[in-house]
Amino acid sequence: MDTLLIKRFLDALLVEEGVAANTLEAYRTDIEHLLAFLVQCQRTLLTVTREEMLCYLEQLNQQQLAPTSVARKLSAIRHLFRYLMLEKKRDDDPTHLIDSPRWSRALPHILNETEVEQLLRMADVTTELGLRDRAMLELLYATGLRVSELVNLPLTGLNDRFGFVQVIGKGDKERVVPTGETSLVWVNSYCQRSRPLLLHGPDPGALFLSNRGTAMTRQNFWYIIRRYATMAGIIKPLSPHLLRHSFATHLLNHGADLRAVQMMLGHADVSTTEIYTHVASERLKQIHQQYHPRG
Repeated sequence: MDTLLIKRFLDALLVEEGVAANTLEAYRTDIEHLLAFLVQCQRTLLTVTREEMLCYLEQLNQQQLAPTSVARKLSAIRHLFRYLMLEKKRDDDPTHLIDSPRWSRALPHILNETEVEQLLRMADVTTELGLRDRAMLELLYATGLRVSELVNLPLTGLNDRFGFVQVIGKGDKERVVPTGETSLVWVNSYCQRSRPLLLHGPDPGALFLSNRGTAMTRQNFWYIIRRYATMAGIIKPLSPHLLRHSFATHLLNHGADLRAVQMMLGHADVSTTEIYTHVASERLKQIHQQYHPRG
């Protein structure tokens, strides 16, 4: 019975809310973890009580899971019980009034503008691969795309006449992001000089190609970023979102509207974008401490 309820719940998420595949799988994993606990308690999704849910959370704490992991599991479980109430399978939510664990959200690491310039200059643009790399880095920093969105960007997703890219993001949601003149120059140069040389056989349709003529992968591009960061002497912790974080923070530093940045990043909730205002504020505090005579 529980298995059937979970399947219907996940189907509803997919059809009604357009949840991305990775998110759907995370929900499935978290809920199956709860089911294992319910089997031990000889309970089901329809009979579990609030007290037993508190015992489950205590078990998670004893496993020394990170607060973020516990909060994520609880969020998935809450969503499931709300669904069961809407479907009139339950009259109550056993997670009601159970607080999520608190944690201080770590600020994302970013590159300052000088470091970005250093990173961009590392590619040898006299070679077809170096020109491709420069074009990808320039476009990533100019648009704030996720790395997966960049490598999956089709050739038809670039509108060089009007200067924007058309992206399919999380949950298959489409958005349009301006590219800026500088990145567009590099991308056009790549398309004219490098892409024809990298293409071997049928065109895969991707904007950026590997040296085998196939579409670039996320892993390959991340290796490229790490290599150029090492060449540039950048020792900050690297993440797949390094240039995306930098893009958002630099826009806000220069006075961009938070709502506009949210739309360009493709965030469903502006609260996700607000983390970058904290990064910008921290940078201003550092500047004040460094340069003010009473800092």
